[in-house]
Amino acid sequence: MTANDPDTLSLPGLHAALRDGRISARELVEHAASRHAACDDRYRAYFAWTGDRALAVADHVDGLLALGHDTGPLMGLPVSVKELYGVPGLRTYAGSPEALPARWEAPGPLVQGLLGQLAAIMGKTHTVEFAFGGLGVNAHWGTPRNPWDSLAHRVPGGSSSGAGVSLLESSARLALGTDTAGSVRVPAAMTGVAGLKTTRGLFSIEGIVPLSPSLDTPGLLARDVTDLAFGFRALTGAPQGSPHDHSPAPRALRLGVPRTFFWDDCSPGVAEAVEAALAVLERAGAVLVPLDLPHAAEAFEILRAGGLAASELAAFLEQESPGHLHTLDANVAARVRAAEALPATAYIQRLQRLQGMSQDAARALATVDAIVTPTVAVTPPRLDDVADPAAYGRHNVLALRNTMVANMMNLCGLTLPVGVDAAGMPVGLQLLAGPWREAHLLRLGASLEGVLGCGADLPGYPL
Repeated sequence: MTANDPDTLSLPGLHAALRDGRISARELVEHAASRHAACDDRYRAYFAWTGDRALAVADHVDGLLALGHDTGPLMGLPVSVKELYGVPGLRTYAGSPEALPARWEAPGPLVQGLLGQLAAIMGKTHTVEFAFGGLGVNAHWGTPRNPWDSLAHRVPGGSSSGAGVSLLESSARLALGTDTAGSVRVPAAMTGVAGLKTTRGLFSIEGIVPLSPSLDTPGLLARDVTDLAFGFRALTGAPQGSPHDHSPAPRALRLGVPRTFFWDDCSPGVAEAVEAALAVLERAGAVLVPLDLPHAAEAFEILRAGGLAASELAAFLEQESPGHLHTLDANVAARVRAAEALPATAYIQRLQRLQGMSQDAARALATVDAIVTPTVAVTPPRLDDVADPAAYGRHNVLALRNTMVANMMNLCGLTLPVGVDAAGMPVGLQLLAGPWREAHLLRLGASLEGVLGCGADLPGYPL
């Protein structure tokens, strides 16, 4: 590897290298395409690959940079986009067997931001059908393979199932996903990268096929917190700078550690990896205080009963494309059918209850910098082990259990890899904070990453 090898540079480093001429946008995109070509048959991250279009963008970027023009921080950088997002010229299937109406090709504000900055969109990554699942399984188009296991086909997490995989194969350096119950953080944790769940309303959901407009939040995945913070600032218009510049020292941190719920039924090695990371942070000076998130168990029961998503997806499909109701994957169809039995009064009561729970959670979180939990309680299962619907259901709810509270209570959340479990698969540490505290979480994550390392430091890292 050379000093200018794209795989050795952070996103801020690539941003600088493009502008001082150490690397061209074409070289960067060609490198991403070569990595995809080497991995695609095995990992299958993408629903639609647009490498040729990305090369044309790269050539345009190089011409503009030569003239001294700068279109934004993401200019020329390889980005993947979840298949729920509208991208001009690409039909949107949302993981289903048939395309949605052509109007779903129209880009919303986030994709418009990528296009306006001349990011190199490498393609649309696979998703669980209509984003309704936490394991990453798709019966119609196939399930991307988790690169951490070279022997067995393990799930990559969902519903943004191709997002983390695209980062690990180095065909993208930033990935756009969505998070309704954990669909950014679960695949990030299961593939050993960093992921950010934003506060509802921070980013517009226009131009993104909805699962649950009451809970949907666009989010980002990147290899580490440094890259994640760079992408977040680029898309929000915040000034660029290292997330380490203003990160609190570990000794200044006050972290809440729940005693119940989040630690139950963890696969071997998951709780142990997070506990070991907490011990390292405590030795570095962080103050750990017992703090249970109010109503977490109640929120989980609401999720198990269908939450809001099943009813809202059923309503969307009946209005937008009724034919899709007849082709749903069995794992999705069962929950959509169950929603038909939910009275409108019960749905409204759930909404009202979640509003009260959100207020209580925000008050509890105001006493600490963040609550710390395992991101996902379970080892990414083998695909064969979730072929049975009952087994799929058990694994799916456990995969989402620790993440769904952020959506139900309108919190923001960050996951970063901190270890491996007994199966050698990555383990994520989740930080939860009150709404609108994304910048704070990214600074906090940078501080933790400085002590704990990042995914590339873990044994077995596949890149």
